[in-house]
Amino acid sequence: MELFGIAVSVLVTFVGFGFVVGLLYGFFGMGGSFLVTPALLVMGYPARVAIGSAMAFVFGTAIIAMIKHHGIGQVDYKLGLLMAVGLSVGIEIGRIGVFYLETLGAAEVVIGATYVVLLAGIGLLFTKNAIEDDSDESDANVDEDIPELARQIQSYNIPPMVTLSGGTRVSIWVISVVAIAVGILSGFLGIGGGFIRLPAIHYLIGMPLPVAVGTNLVGGVISGGAGAFTYGQAGGVELSIVVPLLFGSALGAQIGSASTVVVDEDETRIYFGLLLLIAAVAVAIDRVGTILGIGYLGTVSSVLIVGSAVIVASIVIGSAIRSVRSRGTDSAMLSD
Repeated sequence: MELFGIAVSVLVTFVGFGFVVGLLYGFFGMGGSFLVTPALLVMGYPARVAIGSAMAFVFGTAIIAMIKHHGIGQVDYKLGLLMAVGLSVGIEIGRIGVFYLETLGAAEVVIGATYVVLLAGIGLLFTKNAIEDDSDESDANVDEDIPELARQIQSYNIPPMVTLSGGTRVSIWVISVVAIAVGILSGFLGIGGGFIRLPAIHYLIGMPLPVAVGTNLVGGVISGGAGAFTYGQAGGVELSIVVPLLFGSALGAQIGSASTVVVDEDETRIYFGLLLLIAAVAVAIDRVGTILGIGYLGTVSSVLIVGSAVIVASIVIGSAIRSVRSRGTDSAMLSD
């Protein structure tokens, strides 16, 4: 009876966590594996199982969220498909690296350290830029949604060129290099690559953030599917983990995707950055605990990972509700 109670508790936890992560995935176009993989590692699952199961979860959640973003016109399929080959090649290279590190017994340590650096770096980038943009609205122009770095990259016409959503023109070579680099990190870290691919699409390729979020999901479907297949062949996918996570994410992804229409873009950047920074701290604490043999730090890390996801998801829902109410009030005032 006690074992049954534990099983039910674990099932409810996975479903609830799946809902939260699905909401974040629908809102940011990412957030599945970079939250799920560390959480599974903290719970004691082997690196191969944590990575493979997270990628299978990303695959299913990305499909759900992409359908919703498609309905509101925020998906550039051309860009997503152009990145497909590079992502697949990169994932295979990254996967080989993980299996090699496993033979050395260093997979968890190296993966954790890499997570910390990338999560913190990208989190700081998004938070910093969001704050700067919010305090300097007077400089807005027709290219306000396109970062300066992306405009500079787009100025180099290296054929063949391709035209994307909104008339954005960029070299296919740029897209290919970005896709391969993201793919390598995806396969190595056991992520759909969303928290790396999203800033790459926005800051390097130059897509407006709402479209970058939707297009990012195409890559999530591709990288998550390819990763789940390769890890699944090696016994790295546990359906007992993936199914309840997907059950919860089905509703969460719908709510998160719908929220992108009403929440301010700068708010989106700040929430995204803060989520990554908290996740970086959580992974760092867990790695320190592992190295020093301090068991309770793993619990602290797990609480931070789950807690940060719940808090940010709650903030997103709250912001969406406030925006909808504000628009409704403005409409009522205009009608009067």
